[in-house]
Amino acid sequence: MTAPKPRTRIQEKNRARVLEAALEIFSLHGFRGATLDAIAAEAGLSKPNLLYYFASKEEIHVTLLGGLVDTWLAPLRDMRADGHPQDELLGYVRRKLQMSRDFPRESRLFAQEIVQGAPRMIDGLSTDLKALVDDKAEVIRDWMDAGHIARSDPHHLIFSIWSLTQHYADFDVQVRAVLGADRDPFAEAEAFLDVLFTRLLRP
Repeated sequence: MTAPKPRTRIQEKNRARVLEAALEIFSLHGFRGATLDAIAAEAGLSKPNLLYYFASKEEIHVTLLGGLVDTWLAPLRDMRADGHPQDELLGYVRRKLQMSRDFPRESRLFAQEIVQGAPRMIDGLSTDLKALVDDKAEVIRDWMDAGHIARSDPHHLIFSIWSLTQHYADFDVQVRAVLGADRDPFAEAEAFLDVLFTRLLRP
């Protein structure tokens, strides 16, 4: 079987343009509300040109989600069993909050996929994601058994970190409307979450 030809620099550049445009459109309108015409217009390409790089809207969406999951799970993968438990968990909280600040469109894309029942990534959620979370939950449980942090349900502790950090990306408009234009929600959130989780984790 002949190996596929490597993409040229122009092809890589145009694929990246399509994915960047699709991220903008999907994060605003969701999968159902997005159209190939809108993605092509956002990318500054014709629809036939876009279809040269991606065969369908679903292929674009799946490509985005695949890259997003790797990025989104990196902070959890980086949690070290041999690190200081409170430092590792507080570091994870801070990195998740930083990602919500730096990658709000990616967070909304992921949230919309989950809300719609994760039709394009359910297999990965129930296999790769579950395996990673189960592994880190076991690390957290070992820390609890050793008396390094307060006892709680490790899975729900991880869920609480997700919800309390990604909220600032997924509900950014609501947060800023309530706080007002003169306040930085992420700076305030980091200080608040440090206090909250320090108290929660304290043995």
